[in-house]
Amino acid sequence: MRIIITGGTGFIGRQLAVDLHQAGHEIIVLSRNPAQATGMPAGVVLEAWDGRSAKGWGHLVDGAGAIVNLAGERVAGASPALRWTEERKRRICQSRQQAGAAVDEAVAGAQVKPGVVVQMSGIDYYATGDTIATEESPSGSGFLSHVVRDCWEASTAKLDEMGVRRVVVRTAPVLGSASPILGPIVLQHKLLVGGTLGNGKQWFPWVHLTDVVNAIRFLIDTPAAQGPFNLVAPEMVTNADLSKAVGRVLGRPSWLPAPAFAFKLAFGEMSVTLLEGVRAQPKRLLDMGYRFQFPTLEAALRESIAQ
Repeated sequence: MRIIITGGTGFIGRQLAVDLHQAGHEIIVLSRNPAQATGMPAGVVLEAWDGRSAKGWGHLVDGAGAIVNLAGERVAGASPALRWTEERKRRICQSRQQAGAAVDEAVAGAQVKPGVVVQMSGIDYYATGDTIATEESPSGSGFLSHVVRDCWEASTAKLDEMGVRRVVVRTAPVLGSASPILGPIVLQHKLLVGGTLGNGKQWFPWVHLTDVVNAIRFLIDTPAAQGPFNLVAPEMVTNADLSKAVGRVLGRPSWLPAPAFAFKLAFGEMSVTLLEGVRAQPKRLLDMGYRFQFPTLEAALRESIAQ
């Protein structure tokens, strides 16, 4: 089938494109700068888009099997320069709204609608804390919950009115060999300064990249799959559990906690991405019969970390 991926040149999108292409599907990746999108496998088609309309690519949706909408500006920055200023908050939200609007426009113009649209979302839909969050749990009230609920998921809600099957995947931080989440943690431990962030009691929802790709394929191929799905590994761990597991895998100590106030000073409001966590459970995925290839953290870390 023909599968269109927006945001397909990122960490998740590249692996998804490779996997689906190897399975024999026709893969079209939408990119703002196709000429700069290197490393894609031969046979994957790169098409230019402006990130906000169906101009130049909308015709490809007619008769497509699926659209996977991954597009959106990164929420977590790598330095204080990427703090959540009001302007950056606006861009984070707007990038998701515009990408969703482009998908809506393309689908509305198709005579033969796609079989399914997979809308990327995040586990930050839910409130942080100790309460277990399933797909039936209410949304949280912070900025991240607002982005996920009102900017990302709502961006393609019109597809439900068009009669198109829409799957919303609320994804946890993704582990893998090129994980932007895992890299700094591994480096700290290799430098012998690994430890918890703050008190380490905050929950750390996670999922391995292999399961992200496999679960998306599973949801595309399962006609009964519709609505929200928590894409998070079944083993629930804390930040302290993560730090200790990284230390075991690397054979390094995990002994030096990083004080919470330092992150708050450096990153401001964005520090919530490090110091607060959601205790989420993949209830609907498990109920539908999906089986995780990496259900435990230590196995996922051993595959992800090149020593």
